[in-house]
Amino acid sequence: MLKIKKYLLKFWPFMIVCFALLFVQSQAELALPDYMSDIVSTGIQAGGFDSPVADILSEETFDHVMLFLTDSEQITFQESYDFIKNKDISQSIKDLYPKIGDQNIYELKDLSSKEMDQLEDMLVKPMLMVMSVDSMDPESKEYQQMFANLPTGMDAYDAIALMPEEAKEKMAEAVDSQMETMGDSTMKIAAGNSVKAEYERLGRDVDAVSHQYIFISGLKMLGIALIGTLSAITVAYCSSRFGAGVARNLRKDVFNKVESFSNEEFGKYSTASLITRTTNDITQVQIVSMMMLRIIAFAPIMGIGALIKAITNSPSMTWIVGIVLLFITGVILVTFIVVLPKFKIIQKLIDKLNLTMRENLSGMLVIRAFGNEKHSEERFDQANQNLRDVNLFVNKAMASLMPIMMFIFNAVTLIIVYYGAKQIDLGNIAIGQMMAFMQYAMHIIMSFLMIAMIAIMVPRASVAAGRIYEVIATEPKIIDPKDPMPFINSKKGLVEFKNVSFQYPGAHEPVLENISFTASPGKTTAFIGSTGSGKSTLIHLIPRFYEATQGEVIVNGVNVKDVRMHDLRDVIGFVPQKGVLFGGTIESNLKYGAPDISDEELAEVIEIAQAKEFIDEKEEGLQSPIAQGGTNVSGGQKQRLCIARALAKKPDIYIFDDSFSALDFKTDAKLRKELNKLIQKTNSTVLLVGQRIASIMDADQIVVLDKGRIVGIGRHDELMKSCEVYQEIAYSQLSKEELENA
Repeated sequence: MLKIKKYLLKFWPFMIVCFALLFVQSQAELALPDYMSDIVSTGIQAGGFDSPVADILSEETFDHVMLFLTDSEQITFQESYDFIKNKDISQSIKDLYPKIGDQNIYELKDLSSKEMDQLEDMLVKPMLMVMSVDSMDPESKEYQQMFANLPTGMDAYDAIALMPEEAKEKMAEAVDSQMETMGDSTMKIAAGNSVKAEYERLGRDVDAVSHQYIFISGLKMLGIALIGTLSAITVAYCSSRFGAGVARNLRKDVFNKVESFSNEEFGKYSTASLITRTTNDITQVQIVSMMMLRIIAFAPIMGIGALIKAITNSPSMTWIVGIVLLFITGVILVTFIVVLPKFKIIQKLIDKLNLTMRENLSGMLVIRAFGNEKHSEERFDQANQNLRDVNLFVNKAMASLMPIMMFIFNAVTLIIVYYGAKQIDLGNIAIGQMMAFMQYAMHIIMSFLMIAMIAIMVPRASVAAGRIYEVIATEPKIIDPKDPMPFINSKKGLVEFKNVSFQYPGAHEPVLENISFTASPGKTTAFIGSTGSGKSTLIHLIPRFYEATQGEVIVNGVNVKDVRMHDLRDVIGFVPQKGVLFGGTIESNLKYGAPDISDEELAEVIEIAQAKEFIDEKEEGLQSPIAQGGTNVSGGQKQRLCIARALAKKPDIYIFDDSFSALDFKTDAKLRKELNKLIQKTNSTVLLVGQRIASIMDADQIVVLDKGRIVGIGRHDELMKSCEVYQEIAYSQLSKEELENA
């Protein structure tokens, strides 16, 4: 993936937005278990009272608490509350605490969070001691031992006030011992219950407090969940835009690069491989690019955050998470080692499948003609079977992760419940904390599962990205010059070969050797020779489909290497040996190289190409549909349409690469006759490759090739006298009488 990082970094705004929102989403999801824990522990167990600090204290209770504070603590305690005489108590407080009666009260001041924390730590033990004394039954043995023989009118608090400091310290030690056995969680609930008891004495509806606490906490959870949901939706949108944008740019650059390839580069990459790289490989990169923002970034944030929360809230149970992480890491590593090597194989097998499918479709007529349907089916089945087997192996390995993770999930749940119950019994944690820890553990497991899934997908995408980059990074051997030269108008249409040789890359011998000739405007130069003599290769050097190994190819007075390829090909009308039509209509194909041609001019080139008759026979005429590849027209019709397309361009140079082979002799003769008129009219140059003597014998100049060399140049009658190779070709096709009458 690093090879295509520039495509990823182009969309950095989406990446930043996604990372920010993922952090918000993770914090929202990690906050929910805390609120759920508070609802269970504080809202339900403690009745909504989670602090030993009361908002309102009666004067009597305030004095009782003071008995258990040190001198410095008493000062802090008094400074934290305002004393309010009964007559000055507001009606709203009296409505909230209807049993205040004629009592004076103390109201909590507006304290800072630091002051509040200090006050809470200070009041835990005194509030527990007050609750302990208040809950004693005067008839109990314990009460009798501590407060026996009290004078009439004296209660337990009066006795405590008169106790020496040693007795008070002894009471405090007893409470400390009790607090140690309670555990932090139980102690917090117990301290809250002391406030609850005080509110009940003052007439406060404590059930309403519990309901209010649960309701407000629930609203907060809904709000946080909504924030998390909106963040997740926005991340999904941004990541989709990110992945689609990366894929679009990659496809665009791959297509543009492939368009710049010469035939040498096309020989390096098969068509099936280029199709796979442009479709399947880029799709793999797109999927992982999307998941990179949604999961790769989210899983670590979530996993680490959940781990920190679990350790902070329930440190006594963090060993469970440690064991789980070790087990999950082992499972992921084994899966990774087993599956990773298969991804490179998969992409190659997809190439093979595409190649087989493409060959079967393009060669369907040949397959049927030789009755080899069964062999083709077996060949395709084999390629399909190989891909299926590897995919099955990978998918089985991937699918096995989920049941393994679910087993770990359920096993961890059981362990947490079993060990958590013991911790609850000891008072170290509350039920809500255990439930929150369970959710944090699940977040950790799911985060590692997501990382495992990505860890397996990223290597496949990396392989795909490497294959894509390989195409993009390929430098075409044939490129435009840095300082292009313009054509010389006085030499318009002139084509010259000066000692040109050409050798295919990797070949041991040249295909063309020491080729020299001149094709003049207003004349037809034909090329003929046996199969493999280099005719098509020779004319492919003119539009620079191949680059001459030695010598110069000159068009319009300039070496083709010194002009821009677009300018060069703009002055050439090329008709390939195998006609190619594009999906659309007859008109769209004819206007492919000349979109601005007028209807009159289009009708003229159709007439010259001898295509008018069969076009007129179609109901929709020029608007008749052409299937992809021109499969709904015959070979002769396809050739005539390709010829008409080249004529419509009105170039300086026409190149016909054996483009009349599918025409009958009568149509061929008519077409050549009309073409000669056009040449004289436009003063264009015609280069014609032919296999039939009848198609080229009227040419102004005929170049005879044999084994890559020119063995004869001249007109038909001259070559019949001087060139043995030409004579052999002529006599193999026509009789002496036909040649003499030609």
